[in-house]
Amino acid sequence: MHQYWRPGGNQFVGDCMPFWHDGVFHLYYLLDEEHHRARGGLGCHQWAHASTTDLIHWEHHPLALPVEHDWEGSICTGSVFWHDGTYHAFYATRYPDYDQRLCVATSSDGVTYHKSPANPFASPQEGYSPEDYRDPVVFQDPGTGLFHLLASASLTDHALRERGGCLAHLVSPDLQQWELQEPFLIPGYAGVPECPDFFAWNGWYYLIFSNWGVARYRMSRSPLGPWQTPPVDTFDGPMAAVMKTAAYGERRRIGAAFLPSLENDRDDGARLYAGNVVFREIIQEADGTLWSGFVPEMLPDGEVAFTEGGVGVRSDAGLAVAALSEVGPDLRLSVRLAPSPGTAAYGVAVRGEEGFTNGYQVRLSPQWRRVDLCRTNAGPSLEGSRHALLGVEGLDQPVTLDVVCQEDIVDVCVNGRRCLVARLPELRGETVSAFAQDGGVQVEALRMWRLT
Repeated sequence: MHQYWRPGGNQFVGDCMPFWHDGVFHLYYLLDEEHHRARGGLGCHQWAHASTTDLIHWEHHPLALPVEHDWEGSICTGSVFWHDGTYHAFYATRYPDYDQRLCVATSSDGVTYHKSPANPFASPQEGYSPEDYRDPVVFQDPGTGLFHLLASASLTDHALRERGGCLAHLVSPDLQQWELQEPFLIPGYAGVPECPDFFAWNGWYYLIFSNWGVARYRMSRSPLGPWQTPPVDTFDGPMAAVMKTAAYGERRRIGAAFLPSLENDRDDGARLYAGNVVFREIIQEADGTLWSGFVPEMLPDGEVAFTEGGVGVRSDAGLAVAALSEVGPDLRLSVRLAPSPGTAAYGVAVRGEEGFTNGYQVRLSPQWRRVDLCRTNAGPSLEGSRHALLGVEGLDQPVTLDVVCQEDIVDVCVNGRRCLVARLPELRGETVSAFAQDGGVQVEALRMWRLT
């Protein structure tokens, strides 16, 4: 397994459930075969499993939670919780009538799991939609010792009918008997907050949930809140779907998401469920806020294609471009860009042709505090961009930009703190360009690798 990996043939990576214990990083994920269309749309997903001790060498294991019975329309997303020598895999089952119920399996080694004969142990109660009761995550309150379970759910009688998506809250003294409480969080977005994640890190507690696939987080000094929303509450662009995280060692955290497949070979194709896995390094600032960057161990290697000490690009009124041709479509690029004061936009373009045509630009706009990944022919207001990072500070200062182009994937990291990944299958040009719009930029420490 590696960055952007997926199984062979017609199999894909769905929701990811990373977990770390006793020196081993586990990736459980939903194994998808028909983009959620199997068994009449039930999904027929199963938990697949791979593990590593160094993020480089992986071991693939047998299915952790297979579909074994007719009433198991799909083994849905969940999480693993280790307690008192036992791995507990909490998950949801989607039944043939599309109702969802909570289940659990246990293991002594994190590889072979045994489903509880008491499944399902929890079902939607009155006031909750029976078709939205999934993605359980469990944590223990260090103060009381009680176990808390959060699940993606939807209130049927919420005052704002379309905004009743919530995290249902169950409490247990023993991981056996669970009692429903008031909702843990009602974020107020349309849709259901999916794939919740919960963890403590350096005195902070974090709650993650995904809205239409985009992972958002809240933070608190207490495991039960109150929860505060940071100024930028997302980890990545809209294509890194339902990211969840796990510790890696004592000081690091790794996020895992999936990059959706597209309906066709066009950049604007509709997103399909499941695709390739995307890993991220989760970074914690001194104030507790979180960012994401590339995982150093998972950066691709290749042949060094170009190294440049520095070149200036400037046009006080218009666009200026400096290009390198015949670099190749699959590459890794690292560059430091120092914009001149007042520059409207600057960046790099990859997979292009001569004349700044038919490529993809990583466009940094300091005044808008925005980074866009779009075609080079997108207008100045970037109407054509499907992929953007908002609220990006410091773009009027020197910026370190890392870009990976591999097969139909373009992945971007800004200053090691903000990431943006997209599936862009159409263009395969071999020209790389640096550009400045209405101003200038100094290109420093440019290095490129051809990927084979």
